[in-house]
Amino acid sequence: MSQDFPSSSDAAAVVRVAIVEDDDWIRDNLAAQIDAAPGFTCTGVFRSAEDALREMPRDAPDVVLMDINLPGMSGIECVKQLKMLLAGVDVLMLTVSDDNENVFESLKAGASGYLLKRTATPVLLRSISEVLRGGGPMSGSIARKVIEFFNRRGVVQSEISRLTPREREILDHLADGAAYKEIADALGLAFDTVRMHIKGIYRKLHVHSRGEAVAKYLK
Repeated sequence: MSQDFPSSSDAAAVVRVAIVEDDDWIRDNLAAQIDAAPGFTCTGVFRSAEDALREMPRDAPDVVLMDINLPGMSGIECVKQLKMLLAGVDVLMLTVSDDNENVFESLKAGASGYLLKRTATPVLLRSISEVLRGGGPMSGSIARKVIEFFNRRGVVQSEISRLTPREREILDHLADGAAYKEIADALGLAFDTVRMHIKGIYRKLHVHSRGEAVAKYLK
């Protein structure tokens, strides 16, 4: 047997998995796959975040497979609250989409990994075992998006580092919604001087508007 999976002969090694998924077919299929795998058992299935938060703490699992797009409370919000109830539980997000925003919001909420629902059973089981060993499994397409995000973030940080202290000060005021004249008065600068600094900010950040400059700065 692969060393990736716990031994079915050792009761202490059995991995307890709960599933939060509103699609009946997907939920039942996942539960059947887990129960059929040596060394794994499904401790509970839940159709909504509300059901999971109410009932799961009574029989705490090791790992939760969490759908993102649940009826009512989202899977992301469920992760936040579940981590407060069961601090030691690991959560693997399951989704049909590799949308950037959902990926990072899930990870910020406390999820340990992010897999597409079409992930093959052997890969899913290995991912469950991996997360228990402290890993952060992700589907290939999602991992690429994470890498792209941090690559872009590195570029942005490089651009931000080129700003002078005065330019950062002006950007702080822009982020607060201040008008050019208000910035000039607050900093004791001439109106045209503020405009000159803002043009320099746009050039260094490679943007063309106040909104773009503030958004890039706040990242």
